[in-house]
Amino acid sequence: MILEGKKTWEIRGTNTQIRGRIAVIKSGSGTIIGTVELTDSKKISLKEYKSGECYHCVPEEDLVDAPYKNTHAWIMKNPIIFDKPISYKHPMGAVIWVNLFDFIID
Repeated sequence: MILEGKKTWEIRGTNTQIRGRIAVIKSGSGTIIGTVELTDSKKISLKEYKSGECYHCVPEEDLVDAPYKNTHAWIMKNPIIFDKPISYKHPMGAVIWVNLFDFIID
């Protein structure tokens, strides 16, 4: 949904200072399937979370509580879907961020 432009908030339990174009990886596939611009990260209240379904695409019936003690919206725009995914080797232990320059497979 991120790469289709439908989901513009990624909800996380931490803030991020990273800004700019980031890769979107299909979990477990070893491929980068597109990119998106990460433009901002902001802490949101339960009220903002509940009223933000159109941004994060979490169904209203699942919005009883905030998903994290400190809930942040990572704000994204300008998605690009690749015609052909790019293979990469996922480093051990990496969960959220991977510097792909060292791991792209030619």
